[in-house]
Amino acid sequence: MRIAPVELSTNGIRLRPPDVAEAAAVLRLAQDPQVRMWNPRCRIPDEAAATADCLARADWSDGTEAAFSIIDVPTGAYAGSIALHHIDWTDAHARIGYRIAPWTRGRGVATASVAAVSRWAFTVLGLQRVVLTHAVENTASCQVARKSGFALEGVTRASKRFGDGLLHDEHLHALLATDSEKAGSPTRPFSHR
Repeated sequence: MRIAPVELSTNGIRLRPPDVAEAAAVLRLAQDPQVRMWNPRCRIPDEAAATADCLARADWSDGTEAAFSIIDVPTGAYAGSIALHHIDWTDAHARIGYRIAPWTRGRGVATASVAAVSRWAFTVLGLQRVVLTHAVENTASCQVARKSGFALEGVTRASKRFGDGLLHDEHLHALLATDSEKAGSPTRPFSHR
């Protein structure tokens, strides 16, 4: 199923499809040690690769991924990216992942973005489950999952090789469409166009 590109906004951030104009910021983000450690597939060595990454992530046409650039509304600055990926229309679920720029960390950007994209996945795409995984040692991502309403379902042992080249255990968190209904919608309101 094809997904029509949209823009979402919530809590002073705007989420929109990536644009090649932000390639320099994408490259800068990809060089951050925390991003390189916890996002091992984010290997962007130069601006040409950053441009290619923006173009690839802006293409939602195959219906398996919807990637957004995170823009800080007050400054207009690039703050990172978030994607709903591995979308499975048959079983109505997807995974969510993000990269947050070091210059915007600690301000709730990841939590607000995860909440907005999850809510969009449930209310617009009709998905029923969104999964967020992270290395057990990545306590910041654990906090984002918890604050976004994702339940910790368990630990997958030695399940992913991270930036240090080692296999790490991962926390498996999930949010169901019914969870947000029961909890009075922990995913904060957003607007979309």
